[in-house]
Amino acid sequence: MKKISKKGSDSNLTAGSSTSSSLNSSGELVFERNPEALGKLSIDRSNKAKIQLEHFYKTQVTECADRHSRRLQLEERIAKENWSEDKKHKQLDSHGRKESDFLRLKRTRLGADDFHTLKVIGKGAFGEVRLVQKKDSGKIYAMKTLIKSEMVKKDQLAHVKAERDILAEVDTPWVVQLYYSFQDPIYLYLIMEFCPGGDLMTMLIKYDTFTEDVTRFYMAECVSAISAVHSIGFVHRDIKPDNLLIDRNGHIKLSDFGLSTGFHKTHDSQYYQRLIENTNIALEDNDDNNKGKRIDLTFSRKDKIATWKKNRRALAYSTVGTPDYMAIETFSQKGYSKECDWWSLGAIMFECLVGYPPFCSESPHETYLKIINWQQYLFFPDDVHLSREAEHLIQSLICEAQNRLQEQEIKQHDFFKGIDWNTLRNSKAPFVPILRSITDTSYFPVEELMDVPENVNPAAEQQDNFNKSPEKDLAFIGYTFKRYDFLTRNHAL
Repeated sequence: MKKISKKGSDSNLTAGSSTSSSLNSSGELVFERNPEALGKLSIDRSNKAKIQLEHFYKTQVTECADRHSRRLQLEERIAKENWSEDKKHKQLDSHGRKESDFLRLKRTRLGADDFHTLKVIGKGAFGEVRLVQKKDSGKIYAMKTLIKSEMVKKDQLAHVKAERDILAEVDTPWVVQLYYSFQDPIYLYLIMEFCPGGDLMTMLIKYDTFTEDVTRFYMAECVSAISAVHSIGFVHRDIKPDNLLIDRNGHIKLSDFGLSTGFHKTHDSQYYQRLIENTNIALEDNDDNNKGKRIDLTFSRKDKIATWKKNRRALAYSTVGTPDYMAIETFSQKGYSKECDWWSLGAIMFECLVGYPPFCSESPHETYLKIINWQQYLFFPDDVHLSREAEHLIQSLICEAQNRLQEQEIKQHDFFKGIDWNTLRNSKAPFVPILRSITDTSYFPVEELMDVPENVNPAAEQQDNFNKSPEKDLAFIGYTFKRYDFLTRNHAL
């Protein structure tokens, strides 16, 4: 064993170093190799290399298959057309240039400096949403930023991956479009389309309730949006008015897939707990002091609406959030599936017609207790007069999972009689935002967000402990994304 002696000296070694020190009988400081520490260092490096290589080759195979599929689709379309050979060759040449341009654009690195912040339009427990303009093209986007260290500390890695995956995979007008995703040492970024009409929560706060005709329109669009997500194998798990955005034409777009899952390996939090060794995940303690507490139901409907409107915005920004729209099975340990999203639809429909969710309370814990005992607390106020069809649909959604209506049964329900599901998005919306410019944010509560810094500044967070543990960055391998059809349009190149 190699020894280095140094008389009359003292030294502190960094914890976790591959060497250790001790004093021998002569008072000399002896440095020794630590095989155990070296072994862990080698394992960490090999794991990192393995994950990076797996992702690299998996991505290469997937992209190759996608290119082959696009080529076959074009050849099939050309075969059906009565074109000249010259025109066919031109189409194939144009397609080849598009593929080359896309590969070139994929190699271009994006960063926060490529975008200029115009306004902050939203914030949540783990990040914020900004209205930004891309400096080179002038295009307007909504940029969602998430702090990596918070994602690790709050055990949100599986949720982050699921959100990115579903936005990258889904291709439907019912879901907000993702154009780019990228990262830097501090933040994760999602560059998405901007929906200038705000969200359904803001509309409910403003109008209290909707008529049954207006409710029918928005609930029909919600059914279409949820169905689109389910069709690709994902469950949203967080359907609520906050996540139902209004586009420039007044139609619904589903957003915020932070709690969604596609039941993939990387959508399971245990996968990341195994990936990142010795990570302390902060779990919130349950408040046992409130167990068995009597829930007061003596408030009038007017008082409930006032209380709900007062607390609603604060709940949207809190770490805990609100469980008002969560299905009963999501609180159990027995597992659940896509049926949980239909319960949420029923809770939103109740709020649209009554003015507050069916189980709203003074605290999330009381709401949780009401949901667990939903048969006892689900009722319609005497001063609210709903049609038989509306009441029946709500009762058929807010019930046990095995009795809950499914997609086709919901679409065929009498409440939706007269809805043309194929042309719904082309119909006129009951509310169409009046916009003064492409950057108009008048439908967002910007005045409540003044405490958020104007610019994303990674340098200000360099002291974060996350940077002292670079192995945790393994969880974000494969986060980068660029949308093919968007980048290969003529106006985007």
